[in-house]
Amino acid sequence: MDAVRAIRHLKKVDSDLAKVIRRIGPCELKPDKSRTIYASLVRSIVYQQLTGKVAAIIFGRFLDLFPGRKFPEPERVLRMPFERLRGVGLSNQKASYIRNIAQAARDGIVPDSRRANGMSDDELVGQLTSIKGVGRWTVEMLLIFRLGRPDVLPATDYGVQKGFALAKRLAELPKPKELLAAGERWAPYRTTAAWYLWRTADTATP
Repeated sequence: MDAVRAIRHLKKVDSDLAKVIRRIGPCELKPDKSRTIYASLVRSIVYQQLTGKVAAIIFGRFLDLFPGRKFPEPERVLRMPFERLRGVGLSNQKASYIRNIAQAARDGIVPDSRRANGMSDDELVGQLTSIKGVGRWTVEMLLIFRLGRPDVLPATDYGVQKGFALAKRLAELPKPKELLAAGERWAPYRTTAAWYLWRTADTATP
């Protein structure tokens, strides 16, 4: 991802974003390529709708169920009794979704990193959202934070919506459709724009 070029483009096309960029400084988004696609999806499910701190505790307990390896293979997850998965603090729904991802990884629906790198954003969204429990937002997080794709705008994300409302001085959060329309001008660097909107939401004074 070319952050310098992205910032130059965003400043040119959006004066409100230019102010945000000047206030926040350089973009520090660095994808974490150390996890497999399968492991990234499982982690996303654990972290959904929880604070980072609580999610990290549950994720740690989940990994502790499978000693000896950095991350459990799909077969080991599928062999683990459902009640033991629930016992680490996962809801019924999340435990089911994690098993669905493990099954999909075993069936070849979850690509390995090499195959994923050769697929377009839309292809990955289409393929991975066919797994029950994996929504568009989950795949967008994967595209941004694991695969480093430069042009992703998660329009349903609360932090992105809040950052946009603050940057544009709006009284209400934008609808996803409005955000996507406004974000057209940021292409092909919508990921960098999203990062700045997240930072805007994070650094806002309550």
